[in-house]
Amino acid sequence: MLDTQTVEIIKATVPAVKAHADEITACFYPLMFEQYPEVIPFFNQTHQAKGAQPKALANAVVAYAANIDSLGNLSEAVTRIVQKHCSLGITPEQYDIVGSCLLQAIARVLGDAATDEIIAAWGKAYQQLAGILIEAEEAVYQQIAQQEGGWRGLRDFRVTRKVTESTVITSFYLEPSDGGAVPAFKPGQYICIVLEIAGEKVRRNYSLSDAPGTGYLRISVKHEQDGRVSGYLHDQIHEGDRLQLTPPCGDFILPAAATPASEKPLVLVTGGVGITPAISMLNSSAASGRKIHFIHAAQNGQVHAFRDHVDNLAAQHSNVKPYYLYDQPTPACQPHATGLISDTLLAEQLEDNSDVEFYLLGPKPFMQAAIRIARNLDVPADQIHYEFFGPLEEL
Repeated sequence: MLDTQTVEIIKATVPAVKAHADEITACFYPLMFEQYPEVIPFFNQTHQAKGAQPKALANAVVAYAANIDSLGNLSEAVTRIVQKHCSLGITPEQYDIVGSCLLQAIARVLGDAATDEIIAAWGKAYQQLAGILIEAEEAVYQQIAQQEGGWRGLRDFRVTRKVTESTVITSFYLEPSDGGAVPAFKPGQYICIVLEIAGEKVRRNYSLSDAPGTGYLRISVKHEQDGRVSGYLHDQIHEGDRLQLTPPCGDFILPAAATPASEKPLVLVTGGVGITPAISMLNSSAASGRKIHFIHAAQNGQVHAFRDHVDNLAAQHSNVKPYYLYDQPTPACQPHATGLISDTLLAEQLEDNSDVEFYLLGPKPFMQAAIRIARNLDVPADQIHYEFFGPLEEL
């Protein structure tokens, strides 16, 4: 616990730090990358270039400081951070790097206002937060490693199949090169792939797109325009090639069976490549008898992945109700509707029942709209679930 004087200093200086938070983080990242270039692969440079990651860190620093004496308010955010960090393989030593550079950035931006006493207080506050995260992450690392098929750090996998799902999405079936088991991950979780492209290591998270218990891990990757990593996977990775993976992580998951939440209708609302974790959830739940609304939005049938698969599941299980929405259909397309998702459309599909478990994933504008619609339809806040592979503040 922090001493009273430190807490008082942090609370007194929060307004100043908040006013300059964007400047502080804009200073922090270049400083850290210059002094410690070895951490660069752990940060998505696209988010850096867009300014999204610095903005997210700025908001996180301010939120932590503002709740310095009531950290329970941040438990949900801490859980999400812990899962992301464990997926990336963050180590305690890296917290020292971040802490050192963050304090340097605060001192540079605030100038003479950043007295030794203030910097010392922020250093203590950072160490408290780092300790909380390190302890939580170590527990997750141990839990993952101790389960059957689990591991810690990187593990070598072989691409056993490469399957085209649409004109833009390709699935990669991954099996351990050591012939061992894969863990029973939770539907909705993701893995991190570590690649070396042109002599530079990069890390990217990808949702698992099939149910657990198959003996393999599957990711389904959209070839993004100018996407360095997705382009490399599509064009340079073939069957028989090897990839390094971290274990499955993430808190965007279905509730455990035999819980009250698992009895409510499941609503999966996805756009574009956001369909991938929803397929994992659908494959895991289709045979359960639970009512499932599978609502997917795409530009058209050419880019719509897994349509035949979902239709086949619906033909086998009457509880699965697919609904497809295209905003740029071709003459050959046969969607259920055209246009964009709306309150009216989702209300009709949910049959005006707001007591559902509502899962959504897709491009940022789609997610912003879906979250707004779910709230407008009075879906309880704790029954709205989403994953976002960028800074949450963008939503």
